Amino acid sequence: MSHNSFGHLFRVTTWGESHGPAIGGVVDGCPPLLPLTEADIQPWLDKRRPGQSKFTTQRQEPDQVRILSGVFEGLTTGTPISLLIENTDQRSRDYAAIATQFRPGHADLTYDLKYGIRDYRGGGRSSARETAMRVAAGAVARRVLGAGLRIRGALVQVGPHKIDRDRWDWDQIGENPFFCPDPVAAQTWETYLSAVRKAGSSAGAVIEVIADGVQPGLGAPIYGKLDADLAAALMSINAVKGVEIGEGFAAAALTGEDNADEMRMRDGLVTFDSNHAGGILGGISTGQPIVVRFAVKPTSSILSPRHSVDRLGQDIEIMTKGRHDPCVGIRAVPVGEAMVACVLADHLLRHRAQNPDAPTTARLPRN
Repeated sequence: MSHNSFGHLFRVTTWGESHGPAIGGVVDGCPPLLPLTEADIQPWLDKRRPGQSKFTTQRQEPDQVRILSGVFEGLTTGTPISLLIENTDQRSRDYAAIATQFRPGHADLTYDLKYGIRDYRGGGRSSARETAMRVAAGAVARRVLGAGLRIRGALVQVGPHKIDRDRWDWDQIGENPFFCPDPVAAQTWETYLSAVRKAGSSAGAVIEVIADGVQPGLGAPIYGKLDADLAAALMSINAVKGVEIGEGFAAAALTGEDNADEMRMRDGLVTFDSNHAGGILGGISTGQPIVVRFAVKPTSSILSPRHSVDRLGQDIEIMTKGRHDPCVGIRAVPVGEAMVACVLADHLLRHRAQNPDAPTTARLPRN
């Protein structure tokens, strides 16, 4: 299978399966002399780690990361950084019944049609287990971006229930199991997901990621657009079915006057009165916060019997057992943050390579 890498100058490759002995990744292109240890990566993995509440899969994986190469005496060397996480709590027997069956909503059928073989244990390569390596790579990317650029994600909708943006409080993110910035919505979600989980069903979600402190100039016209790469990166996450930048689809209901982000000069800098564009114009960052949202479908593994087929071409009824997230969108928050970090790190290095003297703020050049 090809296409296991993304990025250009900051390039990430992942490997491994859900029920294999380990998963791993290689980060290539990281500049040298950046401080980096396992302790810098582990907190981000802990945010994604399964089994932390009844609203996520109960698979117990410590997700302890090891750095195998690319770091010497606590500093990056500029050579490939190899990362490893061992799998310790596989239950492959849970999936024996579906070895010759195709689960609706999963990649079972498409993998089989493409390759003629698939690892049915937990979905193999198509499992969300792979995203742990993206989170680890995102931690390295944050080192490249520096402390002045902050990337934060939040769950803004679960099923039909949205947050009230007037109650948005970043400090609430760590106070509930949903990465929810609205304490009232978090209580609603707890009641809603408890019922969903008890019924053996699942719910979808919407995640919003905001990057503050992004300098202007990242991205390139036409085929190297920053928003295009962000969309591709987020769409590559398991179960993601939609991505929007700034106002996104809501922009279709606005007038040209409402949607335009008007500009003024303040203290020698170009400033904006609004941010409907989500911090990107013409595929290039404006210096405003970058705002992206992505929609995650309901977890396809549910206890309700569903119609399907097997490898012999017979009509069957299938019920998926095992340990699954009633809302996979919850653990997608740190994954989305990581993918945004990797894309921004890649574009930052590309921008520096092409135009090392470009301004890092929205200060106009002198005539």
